Amino acid sequence: MRGAVCLLWPSSHPASLGREEHEQISSFCRRAGALLRSATSEGRPLLPGTRPRVVKPVRAHQPSRAEAVAAHDFASRLPGALSLDLEGRITFVSDAAADLLGARAAELLGVRPWEHLPWFGGLTFEDRFRAAVIGHRPERFTTTRALGRKLSVRLFPDPTGVSVDITPMRSAPSHDPEESTYEQTPPGPAGASTLYHLMHLAASLTETVGIQDVTERVADQLVPAFGASGLVLMTAEEARLRIVGHRGYDPAFLSRFDGQPLSSHTPPAKALTDQKPLFFNTFSKFRSTYPDAVRYSGRDAWAFLPLVIRGRPVGLLVLSYSRSRHFPPSERNLLSSIAGLVAQALDRARLYDAKHHLAHALQHDLLPRELPAVPGLRVAARYLPAGHGMDIGGDFYDLIRCDATSAAAVIGDVQGHNVQAAALMGQLRTAIHTQAAAATRPGELLTRTNQLMCDLNPGLFASCLYAHLDLAKHRAAFATAGHPPPLLRLPDGQTEALQLPAGLLLGVAPHAEYTTTDIPLPTGSTLVFFTDGLVESPGIDIDHAVGELADRLAHSPTRDLDALAHVLLQHALRTTPRTDDIAILLMHNTS
Repeated sequence: MRGAVCLLWPSSHPASLGREEHEQISSFCRRAGALLRSATSEGRPLLPGTRPRVVKPVRAHQPSRAEAVAAHDFASRLPGALSLDLEGRITFVSDAAADLLGARAAELLGVRPWEHLPWFGGLTFEDRFRAAVIGHRPERFTTTRALGRKLSVRLFPDPTGVSVDITPMRSAPSHDPEESTYEQTPPGPAGASTLYHLMHLAASLTETVGIQDVTERVADQLVPAFGASGLVLMTAEEARLRIVGHRGYDPAFLSRFDGQPLSSHTPPAKALTDQKPLFFNTFSKFRSTYPDAVRYSGRDAWAFLPLVIRGRPVGLLVLSYSRSRHFPPSERNLLSSIAGLVAQALDRARLYDAKHHLAHALQHDLLPRELPAVPGLRVAARYLPAGHGMDIGGDFYDLIRCDATSAAAVIGDVQGHNVQAAALMGQLRTAIHTQAAAATRPGELLTRTNQLMCDLNPGLFASCLYAHLDLAKHRAAFATAGHPPPLLRLPDGQTEALQLPAGLLLGVAPHAEYTTTDIPLPTGSTLVFFTDGLVESPGIDIDHAVGELADRLAHSPTRDLDALAHVLLQHALRTTPRTDDIAILLMHNTS
């Protein structure tokens, strides 16, 4: 035990850490512990009271002294130059800029200009700054000092901060159409901090996929933006309200409200059926309208916002507050507008989740539930969906028992990551299974399967590797249609990627023919079939990747197929990004 780390989050953060957060913190603690242990062993322990050293990001180009002086002279010659960090604090101010702002340069360093000089753009400055940082584009506005002196302010962002150019304007009205576009506008009903959260919410909702994503994004932005203590997100399903997400509530408390019918006399049902928001300033007013209302943890104000799309109820958003709250018309209108954004995102998320569930159910039913027992053959298989899209694809594998001493093995990959790819995968697997049971030679089997796929004309292609294993004669016959080569580990540990005659992908040319290749399969041999998701990575030669996988197989001490499958998958997951499905089939000849 070398020490401890204390991390603080705002109240809007979920009560428990996400998996990625937990992994990052654990990784930091391991590395920090190693550094402290190393420092102690070298006689440089970090003693109590020692100030930590903060390492700043390394610049791509470190200016020389002459360049730094030239840059300072350049900024000093401008009418007014400021530099802000990404938090809006002034890190540099020229003398000319300080004169324009009517302040000393020393007192401006380290402060936010809109807080220290309220007249200097006020909320408009903060809004423009946030927009520049988030949008990665220049912003511009005008502001007025005492005695009517107008200043033009331009902001130029980059990943390290924002450069600000301040220029005095002519007293006569400007006729520059671009300049007039950026005239300072009076602040709206919401503060700049609230507007920042709402802009971020609107942008982030476009990137959400599932309902859980929508809940997290809405809670992260709305709770701090409106000072709420709790949030509940509900959907309308089969004339009932279902709680799909919450923040700041005990799940046990909410469970009593989950599944309430829309016909019930409750605020959520009333707001959604009438499609009108409900606001309660205090609990006494809430109780006077709904005598059976239950209070949670001293909450004293509520907003029930129906989520409606073109007259169709989608769900409900509930905000609760620890103190009484006056909801002015401007805030009510703003919350109603936000409810429209959330409704659109929630509706898309529900559709995505429904398709996601359908796709997984389809793929689960099309892949073999279990592989058949074949005397003299031990087998193991794994399937991992892609790390993006619908988490479904066209990768498939199968093992078919042909008779008492032989079996057929197949693995393939249909182009795409969608329901169509999964459906085509099911058709191919059925066609191959039928022909394998009839003892069709591998080359002929792929030729017929290719003709079938061309007749179906799905607009997709597929790779495939097929093998017939004769366990009595210790022989294996292979044919491939553009698929990665199988790995063969012999009893002495020697491992190689089998070089088979490459055939065209299935579905490319209806008259393509495929060659059968026979090889010996000694007792104690292990065959590994896999799809390209196990080895393929942008910028990496696939032959080199297959060679590394073969080397990993050769030097793996385990002979247990399940453990070996895990070893090969972990090797691939450390070296390749998860952008494709992975299917793997291992077979060990024991007879």
